[in-house]
Amino acid sequence: VQLQASGGGLVQAGGSMRLSCAASGRTFSDNYVMGWFRQAPGKEREFVASIRWAGYSTYYGDSVKGRFTISRDNAKNTMYLQMNSLKIEDTAAYYCAARVGYGFDTSPKNYDYFGQGTQVTVSS
Repeated sequence: VQLQASGGGLVQAGGSMRLSCAASGRTFSDNYVMGWFRQAPGKEREFVASIRWAGYSTYYGDSVKGRFTISRDNAKNTMYLQMNSLKIEDTAAYYCAARVGYGFDTSPKNYDYFGQGTQVTVSS
């Protein structure tokens, strides 16, 4: 499985940005969960959001709840993260990930695949 994140860049506080994660290498089945993590310099990798490959169930970290929306397009094998009302503390490298299973796990150790990061920088 290969995951390719894109869409990062520089945005002002209060602005919006959409990240994409293109998946390839296999056809995802119902028992996959996709997720986004982020990591700021000197900090641990933090769970952002996750979504099941089948159905519409989603799960969000407390710091982004109500501002970020995770979605997917199965036909395109692509996952998205719409980020609104961005704050300076959202600045980080954002990583997409995938795991086999049905549960919404927030630990990066329990994800089987990670893509390379895409940098999001929020300025004042």
